[in-house]
Amino acid sequence: MVLALGDLHATITIANTRTMMGNRYVVEKDTKSLAGERQLPVPVPVLRALKSFKALQARERLTLVEAYAETGYVLVHETGEAFSIKQLRRRAYCLMEALGLRRVRLYDARSSCLTYLADSGVPDHILARWAGHTNVKTTKKWYVKPDVTDLRDAATMWGGLHGGVPER
Repeated sequence: MVLALGDLHATITIANTRTMMGNRYVVEKDTKSLAGERQLPVPVPVLRALKSFKALQARERLTLVEAYAETGYVLVHETGEAFSIKQLRRRAYCLMEALGLRRVRLYDARSSCLTYLADSGVPDHILARWAGHTNVKTTKKWYVKPDVTDLRDAATMWGGLHGGVPER
């Protein structure tokens, strides 16, 4: 990932993927499709956090000088080396606990974000682009998950079935 931290148009570029093989080895490879290679705008709260993190990285780089590895990744150890997926997962779970959030898999967090965007009216083609999917159907089928709250409005419409006005 390449991060451009301008104030107005901050972006992050997704250029490859990192997966774990046998829960031991990190394998870096190209994205599954050209749609997976994408540049995304960075939301303001995320931008603030990333700027703070980049400032910390700059201090670490000054401390370690030549020993600091310039990997180009956003989330790195104090030495500049990229985290493994296992390390990122562990840190995310610790953060969820510290913030009093329910523990969810990072993959599920992606679904939650895409569902939130869909529920907020973001068009399907934008959701697919954000997710890095060529086909909108993939995004809708695997990542947008309506829950009971989302279904509540549909349930209230049953009142109109027999000619009455749905109760709200």
